[in-house]
Amino acid sequence: MKSLFDTDAHQEVLDRLRKITAETQPTWGKMNAGQMMRHCQLPLEIALGRTTLPKPNFIMGLLMKSFKKGMYDDKLWKKNMPTPKQFRVEDKRDFDKEKSTLTRLVTDFHDTRTQKDRDPHPAFGHFTYDQWGQMQYKHIDHHFRQFGV
Repeated sequence: MKSLFDTDAHQEVLDRLRKITAETQPTWGKMNAGQMMRHCQLPLEIALGRTTLPKPNFIMGLLMKSFKKGMYDDKLWKKNMPTPKQFRVEDKRDFDKEKSTLTRLVTDFHDTRTQKDRDPHPAFGHFTYDQWGQMQYKHIDHHFRQFGV
């Protein structure tokens, strides 16, 4: 799996991001391009320590841990996977603002590539350095494929 810490993957993500416009339509799902841009920001904000989520209850925590490996392995995520409530973006968004913010966050995350230790993920717990980079790439790639780029 590619990693957003890798310079080539970082540049690839930025190149793909530039291809998405406010008029780009998804091939699946309910989000428009602006909503998708905001949705993709949330995991990056968590990884950068700029936002947090409440810890899940015991049952939800066990469920989340059962999905953990799928967050960073080589298997593509299925289309129309359910989105956790905290990551749903259903309101109207300013596309240009959201695209600019996502571009900045992608680069901010890449710029932390020398930071080996990170706080545990609030829902999934500890990730290795490689897993953090792979997880961020995989999530963005999933949504860029959703929008055909």
